Amino acid sequence: MKKLLPLGILALALSAATADAAEVFVHFGPPPPPRELVVMQVRPGYAWVPGYYQWRGNRYHWRKGYWAKPPRRGAAWVPGYWSPRRGGHIWISGYWR
Repeated sequence: MKKLLPLGILALALSAATADAAEVFVHFGPPPPPRELVVMQVRPGYAWVPGYYQWRGNRYHWRKGYWAKPPRRGAAWVPGYWSPRRGGHIWISGYWR
């Protein structure tokens, strides 16, 4: 039993990590983004990560933008986007460059 618990935790962590990496395909694109108010920078060196539409269940939900600390000096955020594909759209995740 003691040997199975760490194995179960590892399996759960791996399944959670791959859930975000799964490709999301939607038959229609998102609506235009709402106007988003960008408040002043919270601390020097932080970067604005803009909001985006996330597909959940059967519709789009707006995720608000936020300030984030880059993983390294000089890194810039490349926003994610919905890319048109034959028959629909797929989500391309944002990343630090």
